[in-house]
Amino acid sequence: MTTPEEGRSRRGLIALIADVPRLIAELLQAEIDALKAEITSKLKSAGIGAGLLVGAGVFAFFAALVLTAAGVLALALVVPAWAAALIVGGGLLLLTALLGLIGYGQLKRGVPPTPADTIDSVKEDVRVIRGQRKRGTS
Repeated sequence: MTTPEEGRSRRGLIALIADVPRLIAELLQAEIDALKAEITSKLKSAGIGAGLLVGAGVFAFFAALVLTAAGVLALALVVPAWAAALIVGGGLLLLTALLGLIGYGQLKRGVPPTPADTIDSVKEDVRVIRGQRKRGTS
């Protein structure tokens, strides 16, 4: 026969076991809430940083315009103003074309963005796990 203390401890153990799913659900919900808060905080910081970088880019653009005008004015001391503007404009067009061609080449190299080497490696791993040999080899 069980003593009252053993009966209470068994009921406590049964109640504890019955509470496990609820406790796990609460733990998971708390983890999800913590994850949401952390991601929100990081995204907020990233958004502020991106906004500041855009602002810096705008000021850099205006600075480039002013420096271009200064280059035209400086060159106008040596050649007529219209020639200075044409020389600086032509130089900027050449720089634009060069950067555009380099950028196009880089973009072409990166598209489509499929990880071909990793896919091949995973396929090879699957073949090894299955015990199959690579096609074309004996």
